[in-house]
Amino acid sequence: MTTRMALLLLRRLAAGGAVPRLHQPCACLATAAARHDALETVGEASGGPDKGNKNRWMELPPFAPVDAAAAARAIFRGEGGDENEGSSNSTAIRWVRRCCPQLPASLVQKLFRLRKVKKNAVNTDTSSMDASAEKFRLRRVSAKDHLVPGDTLFLPVNIQESSVAEKTRKFDNRNEIEFLRSLEIYKDEAIIVVNKPPGMPVQGGVGIKNSIDVLAPMFEENSSDAPRLVHRLDRDCCGVLVLGRTQLSASILHAIFREKTADALADGTQQVLQRKYVALVMGTPRHPKGLLSAPLAKVLLQDGKSERLTVRAGPNTTSVQDALTEYRVIESCPQGFTWLELFPLTGRKHQLRVHCAEVLGTPIVGDYKYGRQAHQNWTPLPVPRTVDHELLRKRRLPFGLVLGGGSIAEEQPQLHLHCKQMMLPDISAGVQGLQSEDADHDFSGLEKLSFVAPLPLHMRLSWEVLKSVKK
Repeated sequence: MTTRMALLLLRRLAAGGAVPRLHQPCACLATAAARHDALETVGEASGGPDKGNKNRWMELPPFAPVDAAAAARAIFRGEGGDENEGSSNSTAIRWVRRCCPQLPASLVQKLFRLRKVKKNAVNTDTSSMDASAEKFRLRRVSAKDHLVPGDTLFLPVNIQESSVAEKTRKFDNRNEIEFLRSLEIYKDEAIIVVNKPPGMPVQGGVGIKNSIDVLAPMFEENSSDAPRLVHRLDRDCCGVLVLGRTQLSASILHAIFREKTADALADGTQQVLQRKYVALVMGTPRHPKGLLSAPLAKVLLQDGKSERLTVRAGPNTTSVQDALTEYRVIESCPQGFTWLELFPLTGRKHQLRVHCAEVLGTPIVGDYKYGRQAHQNWTPLPVPRTVDHELLRKRRLPFGLVLGGGSIAEEQPQLHLHCKQMMLPDISAGVQGLQSEDADHDFSGLEKLSFVAPLPLHMRLSWEVLKSVKK
């Protein structure tokens, strides 16, 4: 089933009434009030009618496959979508997870195991031309059952109600909510762009209570549909971070980031996705600009548990990945520091930190994982009297964060790596194009959006300190 055929069928289904838009699938979940009477009186094929609250069903949008990867490739290349590209997300469980991203995966699996997920089975009485002769019967559907365009799934309505209530109870601290929303740089129907502060993890893990992915529901007002991560920033790194507001936009963004890496490794010249980082490094590169091409490999440390990345492939290294980074010197300082602009062409874990430390020989200030030896004889620089005292003031923020401190005037500086700018195509317009009545999706005219995050306080203070030394 092609994307074009799916969209045409979706429009035919909509001919008799509006079909909910898929860019906010959770908002489309509604109790099928018009069909309740029929559902309650008919019951299941395997037994009698359900009792009490079980008669209340939540109707998902009709299944309409959209190939996010194919759409991302078309957006990335600035061309029309391939109508021959199909969708691999045609199973019942994948459609439920797409329409209900707020439901935990374990709960969705449990619903299928308990046979609580139903699918419409339509029987039409051909002896009557009256539309009321159409009867709806629900039958059980398994997780791996494949759907065809127009299939409608039903869940018990109390599942949605309890999920929304749980979300509302969990995130009710107004100070925390206001702080997170103050980080927003840009927001539209498809994405949220934030200026991630240093010290805040992007993903959860052992010993991590608060992270962007856990706190993401706070970015939404009166919605149980939480934004989703589409790329990563290290915990101590800061700057532009993009989240997808819907399952479809997140899938497209994921694919665009993958396309960026694949295009760079194939010597491509696409500039659809561009990222610019600013870093303060120890030492000065030999050349003012250049392209760093060095594969990254994992190496197990002596404790047998920890691992790090390295460009030196050997017998103890695994998972070797090619990595490309462009760099440009912004300014060299007399005290042995250099400000760099870094442009990652591929998206590998710790890519910029390893390339700076092991390829350029200039570890990033505050990087104790890849530049520990360079920090052993660290000496803080004096703070000039002319520095704005506001830069020196430390303040406590929600989630255990601290604003201020960590500059090169400190005994232990923070990581000086900041994602300053990112350029992306207008994903919201792309999603609207996918859902439009025009079967020929042309993405060549999508506008490019540019997002800029100001330098964090500790890097601004380091800039002022080095500027005064230069004088």
